Amino acid sequence: MNRSIATTLLSFAALAIAACAQPAKTDAAAKPAAETTPAVETKKIEKPAATAPEAKQAEKPAAPAPAPAAPVATPAAPTTPATPAAPTKPAAPTADAKVAFVKMTTNKGDIIIELDRVKAPISTENFLKYVNKGQYNGTVFHRVIKDFMIQGGGFDGTLTEKSTDAPIKNECTNGLSNARGTIAMARTNDPNSATAQFYINTVDNKMLDGRPGRPGYAVFGKVVDGMNTVDAIRAVKTGQKMANSRGGQGPMGDVPMETVEIIKVVEIPAPAMAPAAPAAK
Repeated sequence: MNRSIATTLLSFAALAIAACAQPAKTDAAAKPAAETTPAVETKKIEKPAATAPEAKQAEKPAAPAPAPAAPVATPAAPTTPATPAAPTKPAAPTADAKVAFVKMTTNKGDIIIELDRVKAPISTENFLKYVNKGQYNGTVFHRVIKDFMIQGGGFDGTLTEKSTDAPIKNECTNGLSNARGTIAMARTNDPNSATAQFYINTVDNKMLDGRPGRPGYAVFGKVVDGMNTVDAIRAVKTGQKMANSRGGQGPMGDVPMETVEIIKVVEIPAPAMAPAAPAAK
């Protein structure tokens, strides 16, 4: 009996081992899901709009011109300086309202000038306007012809033209002559184009006075002290230098080789003495 039970148990064990040895059957191999390819995100590179190149027109330097027969002022540059000169406080009005006085301090000395408010009211007030806002401070005498005149008020120390206010009416028929020691307005060929530039006659230049049918150059004052300074300026060596004017950069003649600076110009009360301008040397 015991042997029969043992035999039966062995038979069951064999069947179990055989069942375990056989691979499990599946109904059908599950078909794997189709692999989805991820979408690739692309960035469209926008081509920047083409920028038109800035046109730069080369400026042709002006050809050197012979010294003109009369002081010529370069037309004012249209742009306004970014930093205007500090205004100079005007002096108290002079006792005689018919005249005004200014002191021009240069690196060659001082020049005292009397301005004629009666015969040249427009030119005088125009000059004083520039004086009292500091326009002439730091400018130079940019044109010097020994036996003719010294001209300034339009260019700074780098020979760059300064901007100005509107031009004024020509007062050349006021009866004042371009005698030695007088100050007058420089201008272009347009009779009514004077702005800030001026000149001081170093000799008598009556050919610059106005005549019937031919506009002249308006005198509006005279040097009453400091003609020795004017004579020192007229004696400097001159030549050609490059300047920056309204028309661009170009050569300019009769320019002092050493800088003749107008350090400052201020309105002053009437001086105690107003000696006559000395005769030309």
